[in-house]
Amino acid sequence: MESWLFLALVLLIAIFGHNSSLIIATVVVMALKLIPYTAKWLPLIQHKGINWGVTVISVAILIPIATGQIGFNDLWAAFKTPAGWIAVGMGIAVAILSKYGVNQLAAVPQVTVALVLGTIIGVVAFKGIAAGPVIASGMTYCIVTLLNLHF
Repeated sequence: MESWLFLALVLLIAIFGHNSSLIIATVVVMALKLIPYTAKWLPLIQHKGINWGVTVISVAILIPIATGQIGFNDLWAAFKTPAGWIAVGMGIAVAILSKYGVNQLAAVPQVTVALVLGTIIGVVAFKGIAAGPVIASGMTYCIVTLLNLHF
């Protein structure tokens, strides 16, 4: 019963914060809980879900290459600017930090509660987005803006 109350609270916060991603995610999890015999599938989704999510995000990131919006000229142009090199560095930094973060989640599952709370607050109260690769872009934006650089 506690899990239902917790999910309902998350859903209410998501609705109050007008965050459709969190609303959809919470409703999906609640629906999964209603389906008989999903108790054995939920740990699999928990374990593999981050990888599936990263795959979906990676597909979305690669679409502009597939549609021709981004080509080799854009890649070479990025490497000609300090902002481009910062973006590469931030991508590397986020990938490394994410590796340690995933390892920590496996070793110390209690941190998940704090992360969920922090993510909910960040998404709802500060209109953030709960997405890893976007962090690299945000970090790049901050540094590029701070240093007054341009692509």
